[in-house]
Amino acid sequence: MAKPIPIGARGEAEETVEFKHTMTAHHPDLPPVYSTPDMIRLIETAAFHALHPCCERGEITVGTAINIEHRAASGIGAQIKAEAVLEAFDGRFYTLRVTARDDVQEIGRGTVGRAVVNLSKFAEKMKNREARS
Repeated sequence: MAKPIPIGARGEAEETVEFKHTMTAHHPDLPPVYSTPDMIRLIETAAFHALHPCCERGEITVGTAINIEHRAASGIGAQIKAEAVLEAFDGRFYTLRVTARDDVQEIGRGTVGRAVVNLSKFAEKMKNREARS
């Protein structure tokens, strides 16, 4: 099991918005702004970085819940920074407060849930699940 993870543990992730991160990349009729799925991916990465240093060898954290508001648009070239801060835990389940900002303002916020899992056990479960389908 993971070492105790202190409330307030922080993680960050950054990226520069490229065409591949825009709504237009998914459909040509959509505007060339940072997509919500890409913002969520970056937020999840920040949450992973907040918890991973406390995982034992062979453990990782995986996403279990997400409640995000995408509040403002960012265009190509914008620098996006996501931050995750651990605010609560219940056993192996962790809740992190997350935000995303561009060069000008906050563009998203919410919470992310993650759980600690043993990577080899997780992979075995997935292998067994695939074999049944």
